[in-house]
Amino acid sequence: MKKGKIFVVGFGPGATEHITGRALEALQESNYIIGYKTYVELIKHLVTAKSIVSTGMTEEVSRAQDAVKKAEAGGIVSVISSGDSGAYGMAGLVYEVLIEKGWTEAEGIEVEIVPGISAINSCASLLGAPVMHDACTISLSDHLTPWTVIEKRIEAAGMADFVVALYNPKSGRRTRQIVEAQRILLKYRSPDTPVGLVKSAYRENQHIVLTTLAEMLEHDIGMLTTVIIGNSSTFFYDNKIITPRGYQRKYTLGEEKQSLKPHQRLKKEAEPWALDQETGEAQSGYEEIISRTPEQAPLPKQAEVERSEPAPEQKAQSLDMALKALSMVTKEEVENPFLVRQQIEDIFEFTVSPGVANKMITAEQMRVLAEVVGEAGTLEYTPNHHFLVKVTTDNPGAIVEKLERNHLTVMPAGEVLKVKACDFCYGEKADSIPYAEEIAAKFEGMKLPKQLHVGFNGCGMACYRPVFDDIGIVYRKKKFDLFIGAKPVGRTAHAAQPVAEGIEPEDLIPLVTKIIEEYEQNAHPNERFFKYFKRVKKVLNYDYYDMSCKIEVEPAPCGD
Repeated sequence: MKKGKIFVVGFGPGATEHITGRALEALQESNYIIGYKTYVELIKHLVTAKSIVSTGMTEEVSRAQDAVKKAEAGGIVSVISSGDSGAYGMAGLVYEVLIEKGWTEAEGIEVEIVPGISAINSCASLLGAPVMHDACTISLSDHLTPWTVIEKRIEAAGMADFVVALYNPKSGRRTRQIVEAQRILLKYRSPDTPVGLVKSAYRENQHIVLTTLAEMLEHDIGMLTTVIIGNSSTFFYDNKIITPRGYQRKYTLGEEKQSLKPHQRLKKEAEPWALDQETGEAQSGYEEIISRTPEQAPLPKQAEVERSEPAPEQKAQSLDMALKALSMVTKEEVENPFLVRQQIEDIFEFTVSPGVANKMITAEQMRVLAEVVGEAGTLEYTPNHHFLVKVTTDNPGAIVEKLERNHLTVMPAGEVLKVKACDFCYGEKADSIPYAEEIAAKFEGMKLPKQLHVGFNGCGMACYRPVFDDIGIVYRKKKFDLFIGAKPVGRTAHAAQPVAEGIEPEDLIPLVTKIIEEYEQNAHPNERFFKYFKRVKKVLNYDYYDMSCKIEVEPAPCGD
């Protein structure tokens, strides 16, 4: 079989004129385009691919997995990112998914990373020249990175006087992070430090605000905003933010004739602040950038004959010797305590319930569950009548065994099938319970393109709302009614479509099996069942009918 290829394309801020030639070539060569739906909308007029797959937020892993799957089948795939694909984009994740599959560059599918203009660069160009000196980018999103790690990075950037570009500064749920970032930086920066807020750079809704570090939270900041915070030398001029590169230390910018000739400008005596290549030391007193000629610069401090503090090189050598000596005494390797390592934890995520028909959980079961979760884990009750549990562990099997020993049902979390049944009037209407339990035993936890909900009710009252699930099953007059394709959430939510009544009990499981298998085989990654039904127009022999609200409702996206 012909091997396919994956392009991971950074298309810049979004305007066509800022997309590189190679990015355009990659998009036009591709059979498949895969990306976040907002980004797909920005570039779909530039592509001729036979298939465009757009998915929502938090669907990055499935996008990368789908791209690999299609490329392994011989397809040419472009996975798109705004800005640069290697800066908070999809490049690293695509490689990680490939590595999990044992990919090598020599034997595996070809991967090409196509660079683009990152947000720090596109936004800086609209503000003036705020990133003319050392700068860093920090994402304030703590969905994947612990906040304690992000906090240390902000602290270090503030202490080192970096120009700072904050990505993902704020969302509908994450409102505190930008407040904390401001608090930390105000420890090291003047309240008057220039700040630029750029929303949707080079897009239709572009919005630019010039403000200060003290006042930046008084303005609208969202997920589409990049926040650029100047260093101690940054200044405002004529609605621009400028960060000096340091030319004032050597040059008189207002004069045509310079005091230093070209051949003198890189000599040691012209740069008294530079690191001495022999001693490994540098003179202090030159940190501030001000406008003056080299002759007016402060004289270097005289080297002290006797030092109260050892030179940095001596400190490092002394530490190395001490660590080696300690290792010899203890017979164990002693690590340098100053090394920074970001710990990677194994998070075990799963769901727990007392059973399909049982809605009662005992005090002992709650105690065991609390013991498993501990102080560091999380326990969340979901609308599906499950507890969602997240714990750090290197032995998930022991946790499952402990919970099952206490008569709790443990199931995978994520894009899997979920069964939600009624309480069968606390067992008074128990005739259909075996069918609900059989469906759960056969399908619950099955991996699918998107989480699929099967609702089951033991009588025609349908009080547990199965008609608002992807597949709804109602037991009535010793037979079953079937509903499919509900849209359960949103202001345009609607009930499922009734497709069959009076299904014989022996026919129920085979019928549900066929529906689930069709969805599993044919749905796009992250495509909800109601969207799949709407797209294909027929599931088995059941035709699609539009059950949505006929009154026009204004779209209401979550946050930005």
